[in-house]
Order: sequence, then structure tokens, then C-alpha cells
Amino acid sequence: MAHHMTDEEWRAFLSEGTRTAKVSTVRADGSPHIAPVWFLLDGDSVVFNTGKESVKGRNLARDGRVALCVDDDRPPYAFAVVQGQAELSEDPEELLGWATRIAGRYVGAEAAEEFGRRNGVPGELVVRVRIDKVVAMADMAD
Repeated sequence: MAHHMTDEEWRAFLSEGTRTAKVSTVRADGSPHIAPVWFLLDGDSVVFNTGKESVKGRNLARDGRVALCVDDDRPPYAFAVVQGQAELSEDPEELLGWATRIAGRYVGAEAAEEFGRRNGVPGELVVRVRIDKVVAMADMAD
């Protein structure tokens, strides 16, 4: 039977495997923009990287409101929607560190350093979304 996930359940759900987050930002005209990202849960924040001049990067620099959706599209289905405020950093050490850690989740430890060096460079941003609200449901088809 469908149920709201507990704090422990949604944190485990966000951290499981290599699911991507679909990140929604606000364009200058108020319309939404959505794009997939690799991410990590870090305490009460979700962290991802993006280009400073990407649509996401420009949107977040102007308006830090953000929502992320992570889902499991296999039965019995589940999802978590996270809302919060983004904080941006261009600190080179932070960029390299987060780019490498995030890559480790998605490409494995053996390739993480290579991806980190590629993505942790000037022109990239570390985006830390301070979680304000979570709506998470599991067992949608039970």
C-alpha cells in the first residue's frame, strides 16, 4: 500500500544506486526549466555540479529556488520531491572535491578522479540545495 516515506526512508532512497535527480529551476520569465543531474545527499542538503553559464547555473544565480525529483520507475514505484534554496560556490577546492565524490557514485571509484578533474574546473559551480521540504512516497502500486 502506498505510504509517505519516513525521514530515514527518503534519505536512503535518495542515496541508493545511481538514480539521477531532475532539477527544476525558474527562468527569468518565470517559466520552469528541468534537467537531470548527478547528485549526492550531504546531511540536510543535496549537492550537484553544473556549469556557471548553463541554463541551470544562470537561473540559480538569479533565483535560488529549486526543486528536485528522484524516482524509481520500477514497480512498486516510488519518488521523492525535494524543495529548497540553492547556495552556489566556485571555490576550486570545493569544486574538485564534490565533482570527484559525485562522479564516484555514478562511474565508480576507478574513474571518479578523471571525472572530477574534468568537472571540477573554473566555469563550473557546486550547487548546495538546503532542504526545506520533502514529499516522498513509496509502494505506489501496492
